[in-house]
Amino acid sequence: MNRREPLGIAVIGTGRMGADHVRRIDRVINGARVAAVVDVDAERAKAVAAGVDGCTAHTDPAAAMAAADVDAVLIASPGPAHEAALLTAFEHDLPVLCEKPLTPDAASALRVVEAEQALGHRRVQVGFMRRYDAEYVKLKALLSTGRLGRPLMLHNRHRNVASPPFFTSPMLISDSVAHEVDATRWLLGHEITAVTVLRPAPSSGAPEGLRDPQFVVLETDGGALSDVEIFVNCGFGYQVQAEAVCERGTARIGDGHALVTHTAGRWGGTITQDWTERFAQAYDDEIQTWVDATRRGEVTGPSTWDGYAAAAVCEAGIRALENGGRVEVDLAEKPPLYR
Repeated sequence: MNRREPLGIAVIGTGRMGADHVRRIDRVINGARVAAVVDVDAERAKAVAAGVDGCTAHTDPAAAMAAADVDAVLIASPGPAHEAALLTAFEHDLPVLCEKPLTPDAASALRVVEAEQALGHRRVQVGFMRRYDAEYVKLKALLSTGRLGRPLMLHNRHRNVASPPFFTSPMLISDSVAHEVDATRWLLGHEITAVTVLRPAPSSGAPEGLRDPQFVVLETDGGALSDVEIFVNCGFGYQVQAEAVCERGTARIGDGHALVTHTAGRWGGTITQDWTERFAQAYDDEIQTWVDATRRGEVTGPSTWDGYAAAAVCEAGIRALENGGRVEVDLAEKPPLYR
């Protein structure tokens, strides 16, 4: 594309995530503008568009994508709507940043992979923002040097203050552990081959019927194990931590010790309360990187294949949660476009 004028972006979905991306594109990053917003709630779309110069409001994604000033698409609508929006973007050959999940299940995600292959070139970056977080980037760089030797285990902790009222037990896997699934694949450079989900007695702080916490074990084709403690009603804060255990050392991120105070006979700091605070910079960097690459005519970052692989692993994880035992991941052969 190699353009000088700002990239015109259509943001599909104006809920909490979509509205935050509208703000980010409009006020934080460079080289782009919000050309259109889309939401099934027409009044909400109009209200968001009203705050952005030159932005139009739509209820139909296809109408927004057909607009002359739309050069790219950011999909932040609920997961079940992603496949249709992605296929429409492919019809217009528009670059896309699609928030995770790519789609809610492996079959639909594979259809998107096949549709992108038919284009003959990549068009999609999937929104696994941890790949843009400074601490995760440092951990990835360290592991890539080989100085610590081969990774043997990866310990992950993912805690939320409280889950939304609509959260279900499978969503702990598909909506939360999905991030650790992608982080495991990216940090280790392995595919995940099997999933086991262990279920301790639910916390008294969890809503009735919600299996929270869960302990997830991921096996990889590189011989490493990755475990995830997912606890979405911990009550005290939002924490995302990871520790790589390698042959010659360990490396840990996410301790949150940027500021430690000592006063009145105590020492300590603060714990972030949600993902918008913990990963604010990562989201900024993710969107800026996507815009910069798109303006150069390139597609970088997590691919449609990465979105499909995460969906396949989460699908196996949900079966393991519901039926118990170890469930192998059914993964298609990786196409040349993503190698």
